[in-house]
This record gives sequence, structure tokens and C-alpha cells, in this order.
Amino acid sequence: MDMTNLCQELRNYFLRSTSDIHSGSFQISGGNIQCNFLRQGQYFRVVGSVLNDGVWQYPAQNLLDEEFDGAVWAMAVPPAVVALAAEINAWEAANQAAINSPYQSESFAGYSYSLKSGSNGSGVTWQDHFRPRLNQWRRMSVL
Repeated sequence: MDMTNLCQELRNYFLRSTSDIHSGSFQISGGNIQCNFLRQGQYFRVVGSVLNDGVWQYPAQNLLDEEFDGAVWAMAVPPAVVALAAEINAWEAANQAAINSPYQSESFAGYSYSLKSGSNGSGVTWQDHFRPRLNQWRRMSVL
């Protein structure tokens, strides 16, 4: 689970205030963006970039070089959310075969199984499985 997808699902980018949104011209070179308002290990969101929109951790290593006019959001992601993202990754890895299976149930040679149906009628997704824990961080709107 990357932090971009998790924040999109939660509609929460963990801003402390709107002053954490820095607008202007930014340059990305050598795979990183230089922002004096970001701290080592801090998550940040890039908005308005052609190549790099999303959530990253500072210093980023994999950004594509570009100059853009947009915004960089300095995020304050709680450690519990970072740990939850790691749990979601582990759950997805352990359940990949079931998640990608086209079957809801199967039986053969006296053995049968059924997958719990998710909210959309297909197999259980990470959103379904972790819904109770995600809800505490969910917001009605991004800001």
C-alpha cells in the first residue's frame, strides 16, 4: 500500500493547517525536491506536477526531474497510519491469490471454500478488511 492510495482512500492528507500548503514554482532534480520546510522522513504531497503528483517521503529518491508550478503539502502522518499501511501491505501479500481469484467459491474432491464477499460483491479488498480501522482517519473532504 503506498501512502498516495491510502490518503486518497481516507480523503486525508494529514495537514495541521492550510499554512502547510506551499504554493509556487518547484524544481525536482536528481530524483529529489529541495524544500526547506520539509524534515527528514516527513511525508509530503506534490500537487500540480506533470510527472510526480502523489505522496512521497522526504528526501524522495524516485521523483522524475521536472520544474512545475503547483504545491507541496507538508504532511503530519501519524505513526499509527504508517503502521496501518505496512499491515495493509502484509495483508495484501498474504491474500494476493484470493484477491485476484475470479472465483467466489470452489469445491473439488470433498474440499470446498467460499470467499467472504466484499462491499462491491467481489472478493474482500483491503478497504473492506481494514474498514473499521480506516474509519477513524477518514475525512469528508480533503481539507
